Amino acid sequence: MHISKLTIVNYRNFKNATLKFNKGVNTIIGENGAGKTNVFRAIRLLLDDSMVRVAKSMDLADFHRGLERWQGHWIFISAELSEISLDEEIQSLFVHGTGVLGDQPVQTATYNLIFRPIKEVRLRLAALMNGDVPGMNAILNSLTTADYEVVLTGRSTADFANPADYARIVGDFDNAVFPKEVDSPEIGSRLPTYLSVTKEVSLTFIQALRDVVSEFHNNRTNPLLTLLKRMSGEINEELLRPIIGQVQALNQSIEGLENVTSLRRDIRETIYSAAGQTYSPSSLSIKSELPQETDRLFQSLKLFVGESNDGHEGPIHELSLGGANLIFLTLKLLEFKYRNARHTIANFLLIEEPEAHLHTHVQKTLFDNIGDSGAQIIYSTHSTHISEVSNVSNVNVLGRNGKACEAFHPSTGLEPAVVGAVQRYLDAVRSNLLFAKSVLLVEGDAEAILLPLLIKKTLGVSLDELGISLVNIGSTGFSNISILFDNQRIRRRCSIITDQDSAYAPIQILPTDDEPTRKWKKKMEGSAASGAARKAILDAEAFGNRWVKPFYATYTFEVDFAIVNQNILVNSINEVYAQDAAKIEARADFQSGQIARYGRRTLTMAAYKKKGWFAILLGKYIDGFSRTPTYILQAVAFAHGTFSRELIFRILHHRLRHYVGQDGQFPTVQLQDYWSRVCLYRNEGVDFNTIRNETYAALPDDQVCDLLRAIP
Repeated sequence: MHISKLTIVNYRNFKNATLKFNKGVNTIIGENGAGKTNVFRAIRLLLDDSMVRVAKSMDLADFHRGLERWQGHWIFISAELSEISLDEEIQSLFVHGTGVLGDQPVQTATYNLIFRPIKEVRLRLAALMNGDVPGMNAILNSLTTADYEVVLTGRSTADFANPADYARIVGDFDNAVFPKEVDSPEIGSRLPTYLSVTKEVSLTFIQALRDVVSEFHNNRTNPLLTLLKRMSGEINEELLRPIIGQVQALNQSIEGLENVTSLRRDIRETIYSAAGQTYSPSSLSIKSELPQETDRLFQSLKLFVGESNDGHEGPIHELSLGGANLIFLTLKLLEFKYRNARHTIANFLLIEEPEAHLHTHVQKTLFDNIGDSGAQIIYSTHSTHISEVSNVSNVNVLGRNGKACEAFHPSTGLEPAVVGAVQRYLDAVRSNLLFAKSVLLVEGDAEAILLPLLIKKTLGVSLDELGISLVNIGSTGFSNISILFDNQRIRRRCSIITDQDSAYAPIQILPTDDEPTRKWKKKMEGSAASGAARKAILDAEAFGNRWVKPFYATYTFEVDFAIVNQNILVNSINEVYAQDAAKIEARADFQSGQIARYGRRTLTMAAYKKKGWFAILLGKYIDGFSRTPTYILQAVAFAHGTFSRELIFRILHHRLRHYVGQDGQFPTVQLQDYWSRVCLYRNEGVDFNTIRNETYAALPDDQVCDLLRAIP
């Protein structure tokens, strides 16, 4: 048995989310604050026997903060359990408790935790006339969490994530319409008290490794102590009796030492002389308290570990962070192994961010090896090394959308062959796109190296600050990745940055052309044909998809960069060529003003130095006056989406700093007035369209205008 689907409605940072899981190892990834911890908490509220009391004491803090008013709303945490065993006892549990009934043995079961208003409140709402908003408000305004109850149900038929089902069961708060039947059969049957799914399954939770040393010092969370307590209850008392006898004899030997008995005598005499016989204790002893009980004997055991080959073994606090975390994780996995050996109907292992301080090889090895346990395992992680080896079909991506968090399923609707291709394509670098708020896909090293520099110098903010991940595809095979960004898969913006490869010079071969020129023209012709075909395919694939948009260099990235940054190319000549003749020839090409000459020269220099190294060389000369090609700024604008007022202000402020004179003043009254208007915009004195038009007038030649034109 395994969890095949988890639905969370109105719980903490989830307004409405559905996660899908498969047998074996599953991965949950997402940015900070996207709800990974709360997903685990939701699963534990359902299936962890140690969380039963917590589940029954839900309160105001558990409601989704994005609700305008929580009163009256319900919290749903619902698990769909699949591949139920045909064992008679297990079938009995689910038929009577949570199963979906039918003529055949139960294959799928639903198990729900619902936090809802008590029946009295539901009856009052049901008694309202449809549309009675004042009456509804009067009831809801008086509610506290004391008017709520927690119920566990099974055999539900409703899709709680469906707004229509939710409104039919809970009510339509916008129109003050509430169901007349206060115990809808769609939510399932309330489980009788004698049935408990949590007691029939085994769930081990390994929390994020924040401060492992303190965990070992805490008797409640020390994993070694948990294992030792288990052992102490299983050990043969006959084997322990001689050891306990030795401990007793040792205690007596310590107590009988002459110095100890002398000290006891001196203490008693001092008390007598100070307080008198009447007020002194009737007896006084100094005793050794080496534990004589089995469980206390085991609690006295400590773990010592050696990390180096010098033979030294030290306590946990002497280990490196990675070493301590590895030991903690090992003990928790051993605890899981023991639990897994129990006769239970299902075994679950939840591991929260196991990568902390662990070497990348350990991360990947752990992930690879633990999947053989037979249990359903769910990881949450920030590690691209774990996401690299994760099966993309078993991945849930969490992301924030305003106040609420969403769950995405990268493989939804894709054919197995396509999923396999995506899986092979997502290495440790490319899988970074699964963690991103938005994505720029580029085709080569040159773009990957220069684009972050250009954006930072142009806009004054980095791609990371914008929440944009740049992913180098290393080819023009964008379709393999962009297919992930879709309304039914990952709902995040993806800009494709590639070359149209149009010919930047006449391609007709002339009788006077030498052989190198003939090859150059044929190459341009072939590239132009390939670029046009690629553009047609990408445009067709992106058509109607609000999440993906391609942006093209007219020629190639290097040539389009050279068109607006010829000075940078000229500055690099001395580092590319050693011979004076070659340097002179190269400068002449750039000074010609003919794109056929300086375009060819740019690509020749890039090929000579290799594109990646050439980009690193050019990067040294990029500053705030360097220009970012327009199509790249358009791609950034699309990927980022909505630009906040403060972000626009920061970008405009950054651009204006380039116009300040050495005296710290703007050179013209117009710029000074414009700066005042920018400050007014920041304080909401003017709107975006106004400041955009004023920017066109004040900074007509500045590249920030290209960005502003691209913002809706």
